[in-house]
Amino acid sequence: MSGGVDSSVSAMLLAKEDYDLSAVYMRNWDTRDEYASDKGCEWEKDWQDVQLVCKKLDIPCELIDLSREYWNRVFEPSLRQWEFGISPNPDVWCNREIKFGALLERLPLETKLEQGSWFATGHYASKSWFIHGSSTRPKLLRPVDSHKDQTYFLSAISEAGLRRALFPIGHLTKPQVRELAKEKGLSTAERPDSVGICFVGERAKFNNFLSSYIPHKPGPIINQVTGQVVGEHTGLWNFTIGQNARVPGMPEKLFVCSKDVESNAIYLVPGSSHEALFKRKLHVPEFTWIWGDAPPQGIDLPEGARLDLMHRYRMAPVPCTVRRVENIELVIECDEPQHAITPGQVAALWDNQWCLGSGVISEAS
Repeated sequence: MSGGVDSSVSAMLLAKEDYDLSAVYMRNWDTRDEYASDKGCEWEKDWQDVQLVCKKLDIPCELIDLSREYWNRVFEPSLRQWEFGISPNPDVWCNREIKFGALLERLPLETKLEQGSWFATGHYASKSWFIHGSSTRPKLLRPVDSHKDQTYFLSAISEAGLRRALFPIGHLTKPQVRELAKEKGLSTAERPDSVGICFVGERAKFNNFLSSYIPHKPGPIINQVTGQVVGEHTGLWNFTIGQNARVPGMPEKLFVCSKDVESNAIYLVPGSSHEALFKRKLHVPEFTWIWGDAPPQGIDLPEGARLDLMHRYRMAPVPCTVRRVENIELVIECDEPQHAITPGQVAALWDNQWCLGSGVISEAS
């Protein structure tokens, strides 16, 4: 449980069933790391809300501190990518490495839960079982509420983790979830949705937060069309592909189209619809299928497999052709050019409603 309404209602729904139920709150970020301050992520308020809901539902709860695991397995690897101008997605890796990784590894040690227990979360996702050969395997599916669909963030979890997972609110919409919380009188019923990344804390600007971990490395900002140097940046990590660069004194808005690590330069083009911002083909060097031993048919054929792609959260899925060029390397070609495909972001693939897996984009062309 996170202290939000979604995990609260998930617990409420399970409490109505015949489960031996226990709640766990993960503390993933040690806010004292930020200039020795214990403010920011408000984990204490979250933990208090979890306790209030659990008291209302009459279920036990406990806190597990995973801040060390989060630092080593999510934050530090992300920090290295930001430093080299890559734009990672920590939320995807938090689910794989922490919630469906370190937490599941820790639960049998710190709680009364058995290895075969179910593991429920407040994600907007669904799951079904499918007979594959001689075994029954889990499928990660989109939820009823397409506006809140979180399967993109779950696309990197393992089949073993998915096998144990329950998604109690996958059949509900967000308004229905809030209404159920109000009817039950849960303290989290009106709590706003969380936005952004927890570890940024109170800092209003993400770049300001990163600057306390990554040293400044000034370099030129160049208009790719004219070749003119129009400014100077303090680090490649300050900009992402497709972003309005907000260069003062320019007659029109300039947008980031590429970053050159070797020359430490950022290249801009005029207008958000410039052709340099649109790519059709992207490379994923290490794609991980949730069913690791059963990738979709056709990826090794010249014509490839026809699937749907999301290369960022909340975008409309786009049809694409997927080909495997090495054991785990994929080339994904979209039917139509896509805006601002960003190295470091996650490319996730679907077969209709079924999420098949994901990997990190290395380049686009």
